[in-house]
Amino acid sequence: MKSIVFLLVAMPAQIASHFLWIGPLVMRLVVGYVFMLTGWAKLNNLPQMIQNFSEWGILFPEVLTPFVSGVECIGGAMLILGLFTRIPAAMLTIVMLVAIKSAKWEAVDSLETLLGFEEATYLAAFLWLAIAGPGAASLDRLLLRMTGQEDERRIVA
Repeated sequence: MKSIVFLLVAMPAQIASHFLWIGPLVMRLVVGYVFMLTGWAKLNNLPQMIQNFSEWGILFPEVLTPFVSGVECIGGAMLILGLFTRIPAAMLTIVMLVAIKSAKWEAVDSLETLLGFEEATYLAAFLWLAIAGPGAASLDRLLLRMTGQEDERRIVA
C-alpha cells in the first residue's frame, strides 16, 4: 500500500513541484490575452456595448461600460505581465459574476447549464489567480525580490 501511494501520489507530486510556475503562467497568459483583446474590442465599440449593457439591465451603462471594458483590457494586460495580479483577477472575478447574473442567468435551468458557460470557467480562473497568486514567473515576484520582501514564496506562490 505504501509503495502504491508513493507511486500514484508522492512521486507525481515531487515531479510536479519542479514545474509549479507553469500553471499560473499559462493561466495568466491565456485569460489575460483573451480579456485584453475583448476589452479592447469593447472600448472600440462603446455605443453598441452601452446598448448591450442597457438591455442586460446593468445600472449606469454609460459609466459602467467603459469602466468594465477598461478593466478587461488593462486587467488582461496586467495578468499577462503578472503585475499586481490579485487586484485585476479579483476585479475580473466580479465582472464575471455580474456577466453571469445579468446576461446569462435567465438561461440557467441546471447546475450543468451554469457550469457550461465560458464565463463560469473564466470566473474560476480569475478566482484561482486572485487567491493563489501569479506564480514565480511574474513581475509581482520580481517586485518582491527587488524590495526585499521576506515571505515572497508564500505571498506570490
